[in-house]
Amino acid sequence: MVLRLFRVGVTLVAATVAFGFAGYGSILTSLAAVAAAVTLAVGFAAQEMIKNLVSGVFIHFEKPFKVGDWIEWEDNVGTVEDISLRVTRVAIFDNELLTVPNSRLTDDVIKNPVAKGRLRIRTSFGIGYDDDIDLAKEIILETARGNEEIREHPVPTVHLRELADNYINLQARFWVTNPKRTDFIRIKSDYVQEVKERFDEVGISLPAPQRELSGSIDVNRPEEAPG
Repeated sequence: MVLRLFRVGVTLVAATVAFGFAGYGSILTSLAAVAAAVTLAVGFAAQEMIKNLVSGVFIHFEKPFKVGDWIEWEDNVGTVEDISLRVTRVAIFDNELLTVPNSRLTDDVIKNPVAKGRLRIRTSFGIGYDDDIDLAKEIILETARGNEEIREHPVPTVHLRELADNYINLQARFWVTNPKRTDFIRIKSDYVQEVKERFDEVGISLPAPQRELSGSIDVNRPEEAPG
């Protein structure tokens, strides 16, 4: 696009000089008016492209994310595969490639979970009211300490978050060193499964949701036909 605009500009300048030497002032004035109108039209048509180019420059200099980062914006989540001046290509986790205009990424809030090199994971466990809370907390923490992919510092923590209708909500928080999206999901899944297996060994329950219904039902039977 830049090369084509340059060629058009050179052609216009050459025509202007030629008409000027030939003494066609009025024609030159008309050409100048036409050139101004064309320039205005091109400017309006290219303003979105120019906006994306400027946004691309900001992305390259400010580096809110880089190739390989896992980012989230609007309702999209994916891994950055390429950053050009006009667009950014992001592979979402359904193995589809999104080509995103750079202005969409600079005008909106971008979440970059991997920018700091570590990521905190939060996950909850609901245990029964008859279960041993201290034992459940100890199992949750021991499982985190025994996982090589979970950081020792900051130390893992667990807190009683809520007394729900039919369970006690314990929330575990810990940090992982490799916060890539695929590793994040795998580490969390393995951790939750191991805690569940440890709970099963000591008889700690994970209550299923329950609902209590009240009321009455009237049943109308048809009158029996005479024998």
